[in-house]
Amino acid sequence: MVELAGRGSTFVTDTGQRDAPAVFLLHSVLTTGLLCWYPTIPALNERYRVITLDARWHGRGIRSNDFHLTDCADDVVALADVLGIETFTAAGFSMGGGIAQLAWRQHPDRVRGLVLCSTGPFFSTSKPEHRATAHRSGRLLTAAERLLPQPSAAKLDDTGVHTAIWGMRQFFSTPLAEMARFGDGLGEFDSRSWIGEIDVPTSVVVSTHDKVVEPERQELLVDGIPNAQRFDVAGGHACCVIGAERFVPKMVQAVDAVNQVVAVGDSEGTIKSSH
Repeated sequence: MVELAGRGSTFVTDTGQRDAPAVFLLHSVLTTGLLCWYPTIPALNERYRVITLDARWHGRGIRSNDFHLTDCADDVVALADVLGIETFTAAGFSMGGGIAQLAWRQHPDRVRGLVLCSTGPFFSTSKPEHRATAHRSGRLLTAAERLLPQPSAAKLDDTGVHTAIWGMRQFFSTPLAEMARFGDGLGEFDSRSWIGEIDVPTSVVVSTHDKVVEPERQELLVDGIPNAQRFDVAGGHACCVIGAERFVPKMVQAVDAVNQVVAVGDSEGTIKSSH
């Protein structure tokens, strides 16, 4: 658990190569940092410093009066401050992709690259009928939550159980009754008016069989962000876990592509300054 000054505490993992470029992995709605990214972390650990955190109201994330992706983005930079990380790549899956975009928007001097996976410049909950569905789902899930109380920290940290049991514990660590809150927060997000201003290297990982964030919406990022590179994964919206054998190699390529461009830019900047 890490305390973010004036904001609250959240659960963080910090692994990989300490002196390597930092990559913040930002998770999807109704998951946690580890549940969304556990298949990917080992591959990235080989040459990056890899950080996850539980977003607000997810897992062991900050509990606040409201849920806004703008606050989640500020939490990411606040964590970077605590860890002494000046600049980083923000990599987000679904909801995390929105948080990553906002991290750049709100702190452009801190985000050196973006990797946007199975996400878009807006979420379907921006439609009134979808937000109403989220509210109804929240009411229904409240009953389920009473039957399946949130697991303790000890159980969440117990990796000696079967992966399926560990995964279910991670899933139920998020209060499902907050579905309406999440829907409202996601519905606020819309980057279409400013994604053309993104000026950092960006990779877009498109899940081509996605039924939640349809590929056409993901393609808006490829078309709207200058010089964005596209990486296709033949999978659905849970491909980061269900289909990880296809997702992880593409994800590593996408992160490498961003950091290679950053490295070239840094080298050119060094050469110019030396002259």
